[in-house]
Amino acid sequence: MAAPPAEPELRLARLVRAHDRWRGRDVFNLLASENAVSPTARRYLASDLAGRYTLPLATTFDGERIDNSYAGTRYTDQIEQLANAAAARLFRARCATTRPLSGHIAALSVLAPLLPRGSRLVAVRPEDGGYDGYAADFVPAMLGYSVTPIPANGPGHRVEAAEAAAAIAAARPHAVLLGQSFFLFPYPLREIAAAAHDVGALVLYDASHVLGLIAGGEFQDPLREGADVLFGSTHKSFPGPQGGIVATDREDLFARINPYLVWRTFDNAHWNRIAGVAQTLLELERCGREYAATTVANARALGHALADAGVPLVAADQGFTASHQLHLDRAELFARAHVRAGELARRLERQRLLIDLVGRVGTAEVSRLGLTPGDMPRLAGLLVAAGLRRARVAAEVLAWRRSFRSLRFA
Repeated sequence: MAAPPAEPELRLARLVRAHDRWRGRDVFNLLASENAVSPTARRYLASDLAGRYTLPLATTFDGERIDNSYAGTRYTDQIEQLANAAAARLFRARCATTRPLSGHIAALSVLAPLLPRGSRLVAVRPEDGGYDGYAADFVPAMLGYSVTPIPANGPGHRVEAAEAAAAIAAARPHAVLLGQSFFLFPYPLREIAAAAHDVGALVLYDASHVLGLIAGGEFQDPLREGADVLFGSTHKSFPGPQGGIVATDREDLFARINPYLVWRTFDNAHWNRIAGVAQTLLELERCGREYAATTVANARALGHALADAGVPLVAADQGFTASHQLHLDRAELFARAHVRAGELARRLERQRLLIDLVGRVGTAEVSRLGLTPGDMPRLAGLLVAAGLRRARVAAEVLAWRRSFRSLRFA
């Protein structure tokens, strides 16, 4: 007979249950980098796939050709094929893979095989809203690249076509690496791609924050607008489990990327995750357009409601956003209310409202729950009451949150 669970096991169980209640039922999550995973995808994450391997890599061992290093993979391999086919359909790409373990790993899986050491990149700097991982000391240093900035103007971090083209012409990079952590507006991608291709550079589009919007036909359509490779993470506006996707129309580039995945950026690709990502891809094929349109409409409506209530946001003169994100004007917030974004986030968390501590507010998860633009004034009122007036609204937030018992887009 097995011994009863020890106290650490019981404590772990209590912590997981408490987390599931807190994040799954008791708060409105407005973090721009998170989303709600559907119950079906979560079941697949907890399936027997969680501990299994498959390695469909043709090789020769002891004089015998082996197409897969493991037996028992007949269903696992079909799940991966289904996931990759769904990703290719959704992003209208000739080739796609769901193997990367994260958006960051997807970036490494694209950059390393396509660009040798010594390559030159242009990318948006972190201080201009870009991804910290593309700063000179991180991915470029690891892979031996130099990186120069592509201008992103103003507090909305918007890239202008003429300035981008000039920067590309001056730097003559091997690749233009697009994508931002602070990502309100689409790129003038056709003009950027023309300038990049004129100097022989690839256009690599990191859609980590906006992948779910692109899947639903919002924001922009990178592969039709000139990007050579699209990649990103699967747990931000894309409402799946944590992971990554790579998609491209260029079979020559995919033939270099795909073999590089195994034994370089990872070994086992986590097949339960791929099943969960596959489920999310299929959900987005059914209702992704409505989900993406609602998410963007909610962000704009929330921006207007917050601004009307006196909350300073960037890009007010441009409609606040074209994505799922809103950005607090941190300097103006401190000038008006004498509160910094981090303290504001902590006040809101105490009242069951979650934003991040750097001033981003996201509408992806609340859209997935079923909130609509008509709900945004009420949500804005709660944010203002809790964040600026320090009112106790936790009970109202809890009652409202628990009225949403299932996901609308799943």
